[in-house]
Amino acid sequence: MNFSEVFKQSNQLCKVSPDGKYLATCVQYRLVVRDFNSLQIVHLYTCLDPVMHMEWSSDSLFILCAMYKRGLVQVWSLEQPDWHCKIDEGSIGLVSSRWSPDGRHILNTTEFNLRVTVWSLCTKAVSYIKYPKACQKGVDFTADGRYMALAERRECKDYISVFVCDDWHLLRHFESETQDLAGLEWSPNCCVLAVWDNCLEYKILLYSLDGRLLSSYSAYEWSLGIKSVAWSPSSQFLAVGSYDEKVRILNHITWKKITEFEHPATIINTKAVVFKEVEKRPVVGSEDLSIHQLTVDNSLFSTQSKYEITQLPAQVPVIKPDPDRANPKIGISALAFSADNRFLATKNDNMPQSLWVWDMQRLSLLAVLEQTAPVRCFVWDPRRPRLALCTGNTKVYLWSPAGCVSVNVPVEGSFQVQSLFWHCSGSSLVLLSKEHICLCYMEAEEEK
Repeated sequence: MNFSEVFKQSNQLCKVSPDGKYLATCVQYRLVVRDFNSLQIVHLYTCLDPVMHMEWSSDSLFILCAMYKRGLVQVWSLEQPDWHCKIDEGSIGLVSSRWSPDGRHILNTTEFNLRVTVWSLCTKAVSYIKYPKACQKGVDFTADGRYMALAERRECKDYISVFVCDDWHLLRHFESETQDLAGLEWSPNCCVLAVWDNCLEYKILLYSLDGRLLSSYSAYEWSLGIKSVAWSPSSQFLAVGSYDEKVRILNHITWKKITEFEHPATIINTKAVVFKEVEKRPVVGSEDLSIHQLTVDNSLFSTQSKYEITQLPAQVPVIKPDPDRANPKIGISALAFSADNRFLATKNDNMPQSLWVWDMQRLSLLAVLEQTAPVRCFVWDPRRPRLALCTGNTKVYLWSPAGCVSVNVPVEGSFQVQSLFWHCSGSSLVLLSKEHICLCYMEAEEEK
């Protein structure tokens, strides 16, 4: 692995363009666009206020910068740096802004979710969509960019509207059989819309594009329900994570449960491998020190770590949640399928230091990664079965079917990795600390 120099960023606003050529970062009110390979600055834009949200258009030609406190959105062009667009929502306010799939329309949601405003960059036309629901994931586009599903709340009932993205006309409008809709998501093949209820009601509904209810699934009643949902890239599986610390896998033919994955405190499955991170602090003699190392080099004092395979049965560290507090730290909060559908990674909130990897061909536990600190972020390589994760320290961790590795980020000062994401080619990782970014380049042998 090789690492780049460190660059500044604000609010974790760092995005690679969809074509993989550019890296955009926000530093307060400045937008910096770099060539991804050389890291040279190619464009520098100045916004009217500190940026709260930044997003590339799908064709990598425009960048949207939203300033929610001012109710402003500014759009910048890479082809014509002198051109720019400003959208002012005025006194009605702004809580979210995003691109449509064609990269020529911007969808702004106003304060109190009064409406969604669709602005056209080409014709300057404006469309309004009423009654959007304030929920975890109330808007989703199909992978082909043709349709948009929007959750709505009217007269104390949940509705779903499906719009055609070409001209924003309404294709279907139907009532959802939910008590309090929490989110919706299209399957990757664009055929099925998954809709789930809030945590007080365990219910997930599957609708076709024309609004027909294909199936409804509920695992239990009278207890906290669904916490996370994820489609497999092939659309064959729908993984549902719950507050009861289980993941249920639904199949795409009958929409019935084919298996459920438990997260036990004691692992006895002999086919699973438990990797435990073991830290080792280096012993430094006085003759090894120099003034330069004391002031500049952080790696001399950094704690080294490696993975060791734990003998079974193995105990997983468990935190007992406080039942009197809202949003208890229990249940499956994160799910992610690998790009080839072979693996599923899960995180159980009351086992925050452990990451679980499941084999989707055998429908069984494959590996558990036990870290020394809570897992903050994990992401699959978009090209191959390889998982990257971070825990808020100076290391980045990688898992693949071949094993695990812990790598120290060798940069000056303390670079604590808060989150990370892959470049679309899978050739490099973008690491983010609180105020900086660093690129981690994979070597050719590692990519094979």
